[in-house]
Amino acid sequence: MFEILQPAPRDPILGLTEAFQQDPNPAKINLGAGVYKDAQGKTPVFESVKKAQTRLLAAETSKNYLPIEGSPAYARAVQELLFGPNHEITASGRAATAHTPGGTGGLRVAADFIHQHFPQASIWLSEPTWANHPKIFAAAGLKVKTYPYFDPATHTLALDRLEACLEQIPAGDVLLLHACCHNPTGVDPTPQQWHSIATLAAARGLVPLVDFAYQGLGDGLQEDAQGLLALARASAELLIASSFSKNFGLYNERVGALTVVATSATAASNALGHIKIAIRTNYSNPPAHGAALVTTVLQDPLLRQEWEGEVTRMRERINSMRQLFVQTLSRQGVKQDFSFISHQQGMFSFSGLNQEQVKILRERNGIYIVDGGRINVAGMTEANMDTLCKAIAAVL
Repeated sequence: MFEILQPAPRDPILGLTEAFQQDPNPAKINLGAGVYKDAQGKTPVFESVKKAQTRLLAAETSKNYLPIEGSPAYARAVQELLFGPNHEITASGRAATAHTPGGTGGLRVAADFIHQHFPQASIWLSEPTWANHPKIFAAAGLKVKTYPYFDPATHTLALDRLEACLEQIPAGDVLLLHACCHNPTGVDPTPQQWHSIATLAAARGLVPLVDFAYQGLGDGLQEDAQGLLALARASAELLIASSFSKNFGLYNERVGALTVVATSATAASNALGHIKIAIRTNYSNPPAHGAALVTTVLQDPLLRQEWEGEVTRMRERINSMRQLFVQTLSRQGVKQDFSFISHQQGMFSFSGLNQEQVKILRERNGIYIVDGGRINVAGMTEANMDTLCKAIAAVL
């Protein structure tokens, strides 16, 4: 029966990485996939993670299954990082957390949970959003709709249009929000705008689903949680899909979580029970090693201090690449104003390059950018900056 199948389309992001790997150009540059690179163009293993791994391997005595929802110690570490120590939500037991295979796994489990128990609910995604978002939720059977988010003319948040759309969304629908470092635009709400969005969402009876994949890469670990905390103050119920791929460099360990916040500890426990059923019929239970690394680092004061320093240096390098990119484009004679890139947050920016320009850069220069023009700033280095900006200047 497989003879009837046609070649499958490549994934718009991971498929780009496949094409990049097959390109023989020695000067090729990958600005597609969301993977951090250091100044040498390598994706490093954190020193804090190496130390935790050595400790774990020395003490390990079993490879037994984890519970369906994962380790309780990991769940506590996740919640403390999300909400901060001694937050009312965690102290009251209103939060329950399941370890998932990456943030993507958390999103899919959330999608299954929503569809199975609230089948009339639609999910609303920002326009634009991460390319995999609509596919994840559609595959789970949810109705996918969009709300305005980005103003391409000003490279800023389209707050008025966003809020006008929220006013029309029916109560009980799910609103997906990026906690920080919006993918793909790099444009985040200010604290005041978060308060406005959170208040309106609560008044409309919407359930926020927060995608928190980049904590620490915007302004800081605590600062990047301000949007989540604003939503938590305004709404008694929400879902959070979080990930340690980026801020721990644990891409291939697939370490994520789905956290449900309910009106009471009983309601949170009941929701987790249904989430566990969704997990059991999907991947049964989560992988152990990556979560054990995260838990070890976050629970050890010295390792945590070292890890926080590593996250800070990563964030500072990304921001320095933003500045250098804007400066180098100017030195290459580009008249178009790209200064907005230096004000955005996280690994990604909307470059403003159109699909034809992106195609030319790929075919002529071996520079790989997602078709929508999203660039991974974390893939830039001082060594490849002149080559990159010269090519962009030519295509502009």
